[in-house]
Amino acid sequence: MGRLIVIDGLDGSGKGTQSRLLTKRLGKNGISARRVDFPRYGKKSAALVDGYLHGELGGHPDDTGAYAAATFFAVDRYWSYRTEWGEDYKNGVTIIADRYTTANAVHQCSKMPKEKWNEFLDWLWENEYERLGIPRPDLIIYLEMRPDISGRLIASRAESEGRTKDIHEADRGYLERCYEAALYASDYLGWTKIKCYDGDDPRPIDEIADEIEKLVMARINGERK
Repeated sequence: MGRLIVIDGLDGSGKGTQSRLLTKRLGKNGISARRVDFPRYGKKSAALVDGYLHGELGGHPDDTGAYAAATFFAVDRYWSYRTEWGEDYKNGVTIIADRYTTANAVHQCSKMPKEKWNEFLDWLWENEYERLGIPRPDLIIYLEMRPDISGRLIASRAESEGRTKDIHEADRGYLERCYEAALYASDYLGWTKIKCYDGDDPRPIDEIADEIEKLVMARINGERK
């Protein structure tokens, strides 16, 4: 059996960049690794996710309840595991996931009162890992980026790519609630946090990548003992 390492964070935190760098660095260390990312836009299993994020169920994230939205994303993960990367995982490949069940924890908790977060997080972990049977992560790295900084990065990226922000990215208040939920979930579920900003600016990409590589290699070397 392989291992599953998840990298998550707010939109604009650098998940895609860091998951790609980690995959390459593991390969250079002789570790067979494959990167997957969620949601899988353009795939049939992500059709409900795509419709939700582009406002077909309402122009605000709160228009779709936490449990319903979480189900959309979970189906996409289940389908991808069964049809794309499950065999690699079973054959010993290290899977690097850009977002995973963790994204549901962050984004959906933000829609409900804080006193209901534990109940939702417990349901979420049981639903995806026990009931659906997708792999449970061996290590979760949360890239902590303040929402005001990530908001600037999202705006810059959308402008450079010439695309419209989705309903998550476009709502600054939503990003702030997600940040609060992410810090809570990190503590409640035992994620490893990496601070990705220094003052009002993002930390250098390679500096963060070095920290992630050190964490992951320590975990892998610990398994080998």
